[in-house]
Amino acid sequence: MSLPIHTHADRGTAIKAVAQEIATLVRTKPNAVLGLATGATPIPLYEELVRLHREEGLSFAQVTSFNLDEYQGIPRDHAESYWTFMHRNFFDHIDIDPSRINLPGSQVPADEMTSHCAAYEAKIVAAGGIDYQILGIGRTGHIGFNEPGSPADCITREIHLDEITRQDAAPAFGGIEHVPTSAITMGCGTILAAKKIALMAFGVKKSEI
Repeated sequence: MSLPIHTHADRGTAIKAVAQEIATLVRTKPNAVLGLATGATPIPLYEELVRLHREEGLSFAQVTSFNLDEYQGIPRDHAESYWTFMHRNFFDHIDIDPSRINLPGSQVPADEMTSHCAAYEAKIVAAGGIDYQILGIGRTGHIGFNEPGSPADCITREIHLDEITRQDAAPAFGGIEHVPTSAITMGCGTILAAKKIALMAFGVKKSEI
């Protein structure tokens, strides 16, 4: 199966194209389910969606969101948690209903991990599946925190983070010794079940992978 690849003149043009696809979806299906990502790549996308909300009346009031992943072992209000990232860069600036925001927990006890991941997976299914999934890609080739070698049909689970992935996160955490060693991530199968997926990759550092 060949995947459609769209090359744009610059990052800004690409971001606007993806934002318009999301805006069209939300306007035609107000209760759309969005799969969201963190990291540097989607920040300009969230900025454009916030602009569409403020300047063009794009409403997220009925949208349900599911985030790809979350670090384990840090509090939800930690400066580098994905809960904090999403609120700082997106949720705090739009009209989304807080009860419709979904992220994996960040301090899940070991004896509750299996049930927590299964419940997250089940909630995605109960919502009707993801209509539009946003992805970036890491230097190791990971999507979400699915490192290379992850089964194509794997579902939401805890995963040990590759050292390259942790090294890339080290500056934000103030040193690799502070970077969590594991995370909860949607699985490859969970992601591939989305009705539409947009994987964004910008810059020389991402060109090889």
